[in-house]
Amino acid sequence: MNANSFSKSLRFYPWFILALASLMLFYKYLLQVFPSVITSELMQDFQLSGAGLGNLAACYFYSYLIMQFFSGYLIDRFPLKLMIIGSLIISALGAFLFSVGNILAFALLGRALMGVGAAFATVGYMKIAAIYFPANRFAFVSGLLTLGVMLGAVFGQAPLALLIQSQGWHLGLIYIALAGGGISLLYFIFISVKSNHSHAFPIQQRQKITSTDIVHLLKNKTNWYLTLYSGLAFAPMAVFGGLWGTPFISTGYHLTAAKASLIVSMVYVGFGFGGPLFGYLADRFGQRFRFMTIGLFLSLFSLLCVVYLISNLTGLMLATFLFGLGTGGFMIAFSVGKDANPIYIAATVIAFINSGDAICGAISEPAIGKILDITSQVHTIPMQFSLSSYHMAFILLPLELILAYAFLKLAQRSVQLRCSTGTSKRAADKPWNILDPR
Repeated sequence: MNANSFSKSLRFYPWFILALASLMLFYKYLLQVFPSVITSELMQDFQLSGAGLGNLAACYFYSYLIMQFFSGYLIDRFPLKLMIIGSLIISALGAFLFSVGNILAFALLGRALMGVGAAFATVGYMKIAAIYFPANRFAFVSGLLTLGVMLGAVFGQAPLALLIQSQGWHLGLIYIALAGGGISLLYFIFISVKSNHSHAFPIQQRQKITSTDIVHLLKNKTNWYLTLYSGLAFAPMAVFGGLWGTPFISTGYHLTAAKASLIVSMVYVGFGFGGPLFGYLADRFGQRFRFMTIGLFLSLFSLLCVVYLISNLTGLMLATFLFGLGTGGFMIAFSVGKDANPIYIAATVIAFINSGDAICGAISEPAIGKILDITSQVHTIPMQFSLSSYHMAFILLPLELILAYAFLKLAQRSVQLRCSTGTSKRAADKPWNILDPR
């Protein structure tokens, strides 16, 4: 290999690593959304109410949330490759356990293991982006995360529904478990342990995270505001796309689960485009908070159209796409958090902010189910909820987006204060800084 081709291979190596990191996200969201296409089957096989189904699905978020407090530290502390491979194997084991028979205990344990493994996906991707790409491209590169999310979530809707329709959900889950093993094998073959930090920022990566760093992270109000904003901005899409959207559209438009899930998948298609689009615009114009606000209001307006205003399928597909597109703007929060903290604790900061998604998802999914149970007129198993019940339950989702806006403004004010007092000099000195006075 001559010097020119070697240099070129190094130039494209970060993108190769990033592509593999996207497979983690593909798998994470495949695991997160698959219950939405088998809600009736799960309620029937496990004799669950709406709240019971919500709690089963939310076990993913419960364990995910707990692991978020450790995943960032573990990725900052130990070889990234080993952490990722281990997390994929744990997730695959969870999918296998979920598929075993009609035993609720196995399903709960399997769902929890999926969340444990999935807790490393977003953090691992963001850590790779922080290591291998310069700060003035981080918002765009981190926004590309949504492409992996889109592919995993889209496959977990209509294609998986068709597979389950022909093979049954037990065999479908076994295929998902095998997919996790295959992705972990790719990491084992193609990624060298020594290559983790060899292409960018090696000096910054040598610093070890300490308890003092954790204390500073927790004392930084910006991190708390971003965590709450992130969770509230993302939860409506997670709830709609991950569990309750498919039965809602099936009920409202009298569609099969496969056809309804195809429409729901448009949320994730929009999200896949929204992440890099808003990330690019934020980096290009240096106005991160402005584009986060635009995305939030686009998400709110589109959600209201999906749930309450649209009455035809064409308009519904467009509205669901725009709902996901606007939600993609929340990805910029990770860039803000990274720049407001030292680079060597990037994974820990991102995990902390990402925990907001798990908190809000863990509360929202069973809360929607409980409201559906209360407002339902039919109490057979599986329960068939009316359109009016869904309309009442889904009021929770726009309320979360309104709260997200309040915490976004608090985060912006906190960042401006830190920059003006010099406590966040690293961010304030950069032309792509997070101050965004406009």
